[in-house]
Amino acid sequence: MAAAFFTLQPADQSAVLMKTLLLLSVLSVAGSVSSDHHSGTSEADHVASGNGSKLFPWDKMRLPKHVTPVHYDLIIHPNLTTLTFTGFAKIEVTVNQQTTSVILHSKHLQITRATIQGGKGNSYAETEVMVWEHPPFEQIALLAPEPLQVGQNYTVHIEYSANLSESFHGFYKSSYRTQEGEVRVLAITQFEPTAARMAFPCFDEPSFKAQFSVKIRREPKHLALSNMPIVRSVNISKWLVEDHFDVSVKMSTYLVAFMVSDFKSVSKMTRHGIKISIYAVPDKINQADYALDAAVKLLDFYEDYFSIPYPLPKQDLAAIPDFQSGAMENWGLTTYRESALLYDSEKSSASSKLWITMIIAHELAHQWFGNLVTMEWWDDLWLNEGFAKFMEYVSVSVTHPELKVVNYFLGKCFDAMEVDALNSSHPVSTPVEDPAQILEMFDDVSYEKGACILNMLWNYLTADVFKAGIVQYLRNYSYQNTKNEDLWNSLTNLQGDDESLEVGTMMNTWTLQKGFPLITVMAKGKNVYLQQEHYMKGSHFSPPTGYLWHVPLTYITSKSDTVQRFLLTTKTDVLILPEEVEWIKFNVGMNGYYIMHYEDDGWDNLISLLKENHTAISSNDRASLINNVFQLVSIGKLSISKALDLTLYLNRESQIMPVFQGMNELIPIYKLMEKRDMDNVENQLKEYIVNIFKNLIDKQSWNDEGSVSERLLRNSLLLFACARKYQPCVDKAEEYFMKWKESDGTLRLPSDVKAAVYAVGAQTVQGWDFLFSKYRLPSFNTEKNEIEVALSISRNKEKLQWLMDQGLLGDIVKTQDLPHIVVFVAKNPSGYHLAWKFLKENWNKLVKEFFSSLDEKSSHLRCIQQAIEIIEENIRWMDINFDKIKLWLQNNKI
Repeated sequence: MAAAFFTLQPADQSAVLMKTLLLLSVLSVAGSVSSDHHSGTSEADHVASGNGSKLFPWDKMRLPKHVTPVHYDLIIHPNLTTLTFTGFAKIEVTVNQQTTSVILHSKHLQITRATIQGGKGNSYAETEVMVWEHPPFEQIALLAPEPLQVGQNYTVHIEYSANLSESFHGFYKSSYRTQEGEVRVLAITQFEPTAARMAFPCFDEPSFKAQFSVKIRREPKHLALSNMPIVRSVNISKWLVEDHFDVSVKMSTYLVAFMVSDFKSVSKMTRHGIKISIYAVPDKINQADYALDAAVKLLDFYEDYFSIPYPLPKQDLAAIPDFQSGAMENWGLTTYRESALLYDSEKSSASSKLWITMIIAHELAHQWFGNLVTMEWWDDLWLNEGFAKFMEYVSVSVTHPELKVVNYFLGKCFDAMEVDALNSSHPVSTPVEDPAQILEMFDDVSYEKGACILNMLWNYLTADVFKAGIVQYLRNYSYQNTKNEDLWNSLTNLQGDDESLEVGTMMNTWTLQKGFPLITVMAKGKNVYLQQEHYMKGSHFSPPTGYLWHVPLTYITSKSDTVQRFLLTTKTDVLILPEEVEWIKFNVGMNGYYIMHYEDDGWDNLISLLKENHTAISSNDRASLINNVFQLVSIGKLSISKALDLTLYLNRESQIMPVFQGMNELIPIYKLMEKRDMDNVENQLKEYIVNIFKNLIDKQSWNDEGSVSERLLRNSLLLFACARKYQPCVDKAEEYFMKWKESDGTLRLPSDVKAAVYAVGAQTVQGWDFLFSKYRLPSFNTEKNEIEVALSISRNKEKLQWLMDQGLLGDIVKTQDLPHIVVFVAKNPSGYHLAWKFLKENWNKLVKEFFSSLDEKSSHLRCIQQAIEIIEENIRWMDINFDKIKLWLQNNKI
């Protein structure tokens, strides 16, 4: 599953609380999480619903292994008028341990009849059985009249009905407006991680793999899709068709998918004979061509890279109007937000093209990592998500070299480190039990950190050895479930006996403990003294003792740009150079998941290098220095004045990642000042930032020419300059906006300058109203993100409040877009009080379904703890550094 938020633009750390809470809020509305969070249980917890004082026959959150599924036959009949559905599940099971009950998952399903039949010699005639429910664990028990025997196969039949979910999980309703204004309804599934049980009774855990035969009933005007192709359609009546889909491969329940809609499609065949189709609402199918070509290239790449054929005859990619995450890897039927799949060559931005390509790469990588080989349990979710995130970069760098995606990888590692530096972080592999804990695993640690430590291992082992290991892993465990150690065993002993490396020993230090190391180096002549410690923010937290990593260090020096390697496995060590050097730069290209501190004159030498000859090291190395120097300020290892000294070189910087990293470090500082009425220093800092990038801003052309990275840089710089009221930028944007408004929105604006033009135009009431009138039109679908940003940075508080209220209603502004609208409003100096008030006033509406006891439970969520830590850290940081920043700005005028 791909995350919903993707940006290459500078982030505002001060909005983290709002972002995490609003993400939580929308997840909450989804109602996909059990109301029971505690691991301890009491007898009262296990009273079966509607059965007096009888005890439910199972008392654990995880299902027993007594009975396992082999094959599901499903008949699903949604009614898109009444917004209900009926279902019939026939499940073939094998008994592994004698039992008198079959325990499986069910949530919000009204079960009308259940039977069991089978056994040796079919000794069990089909017998109606009693069904007990245990809602806190989302489980049901089918009580057999006599014990089910070991080694025997039985068939469970369950008839049920339910409402289509109003959330974004389970079997849910989505809708869209045609260009004529007609509202049309569709039904679509989203099961990961624990919502298949909302669509059919099932063994809803990743290790209970089975085959699925799906039948969907629909009106003749609609189209049904599922994981497999349709093998035949049967006319049940004049108004009802039943589509029969082919039997699936063996897979986990969370990967099952089906939908009923009136979508149109375009298709192509891959070199390997797989039919790729893009499905979208009829008015937008003309925006599917880019995704179709990208999907064909990427699926071909993966088949060649993994040397394992894609096992299904087709791969559908569907653009869903209402979709919470970025995308979902359902086997053979991947689903996406419209903005993650649809591309208009006339209107879409360069960042849109990059995002679409990366998300398709992510979901198609999952067809092997996650679908073919699946983690045993959600504690190793990173085996799915970390790999898919890492493979995005491996694949797209080959299939779309013009995107130069490897340049952006280190940004993902910086994102992960922001969270991983907190006390409330967690190891990549973390024990989880209930649905709330499982849902929390879908975070930057599982995705970004997972990808970053795999990239570090890839660099350490070499690309060929790494590839050989993962191909062996996929072959050995096809259609099975795995744990951490299965991957490490596949990557061990691939270098020959002489260079054998126990990969597990090294990688366990990265997956089984939270955080990452700070490596401190001190050069004395030819000797370089090394020391590692746990990097952790927060003055009142003491980093846990005993943390030790096996760190694959890389370095270059003033005398040699050949990358040297050194494996640090102890707390301290000494590295001996062949000769003395003027400077040494560790973590070449930021390919390692650690940060560096250079003691004595180490930082001064690197700052001098940047001032005198910054291109002597790569742009990623420059970005990592910018990141690291500010991280060291946070823990008191360096002064803020030293970090600001380093940024002076940025007035000569032109490459995207160092520029973005400079903005990522500097903009949040004045954002914090905006909320503390520090106007004088805040304005000086804004002026400083504009001045160091002024030359680069002035060089930007107001068109769509150049490489993707040049276009991304143009988009961000112009938006930043206009938002900071840099007059040449504002004047140009106002001129564009007036011409665009006079043409009633028909004038084609260059894609890369729209964000800046809209942001300036929305500062007047008339401009805001005109922009919103275009936001409502289907023809502006691909520009909604840019328009939302512009609408959210207005200084008009009434407009900001109205916009958030509309997101809550979910009609004009879709609820899926509410989180980042509130985040943008929270970043706005005129809006952060409104955003906080909005969240407090609507907290129950947003979150109550998520928790049965709100006060008791919500504060324990990791994202809440992270937000609190970040707020405390921001306050502490500014108290320590404000006066120093003020003094530095007085002494360093540009």
